[in-house]
Amino acid sequence: MATINAVQVKQLRDKTGAGMMECKGALTEADGDMDEAVTLLRKRGLALAAKRSGRATAQGVISSYIHLGGRIGVLLETNCESDFVARTDAFQNLIKEVAMHIAAAEPKWVRRDDVPTEAVEKERSIYRAQMEGSGKPANVIDKIVEGKLNSFYSQVVLLDQPSIRDPSVTVAQIVAETSAKTGENITVGRFTRYLVGAGND
Repeated sequence: MATINAVQVKQLRDKTGAGMMECKGALTEADGDMDEAVTLLRKRGLALAAKRSGRATAQGVISSYIHLGGRIGVLLETNCESDFVARTDAFQNLIKEVAMHIAAAEPKWVRRDDVPTEAVEKERSIYRAQMEGSGKPANVIDKIVEGKLNSFYSQVVLLDQPSIRDPSVTVAQIVAETSAKTGENITVGRFTRYLVGAGND
């Protein structure tokens, strides 16, 4: 069993924003392995965020972000449970990160439920057409089609997209991690991405 010192605990706290006791516990469980401790804290944070997901988010802000010398602009609604959390650095940093992501990654919808049924069915029919004549059993084709559909979501749905900062996590996971840090349910509302010369109304 590795001995955990205060320097290691502080390093983990700086990386994750988790409490001192949580950091010490994660390091102890991970036998001093910093990366493993980060993973443990992420998993716990996501689990807590999932429990909060049903709570009302009646506070928050509408923010703007300008990118590439004024050529791309983003208006973003981000919600939380209290005005206090809306003013915290963690919440403000999340807003900036998500807005920058929208500017760079060009998502079309916030969540899967927002994608029109006709758009989903169109993608499904394309994927099924690609599998015609493959000779694969119907259940295998169904799994392949669903896999391709998940890939489609990861390209066009904000919360499903890999983060431009860290592609190993999705935007949804980043939101959940901030929710874990603040102790409140946080949701991303509507967004609009403007591009100079693109005929935005």
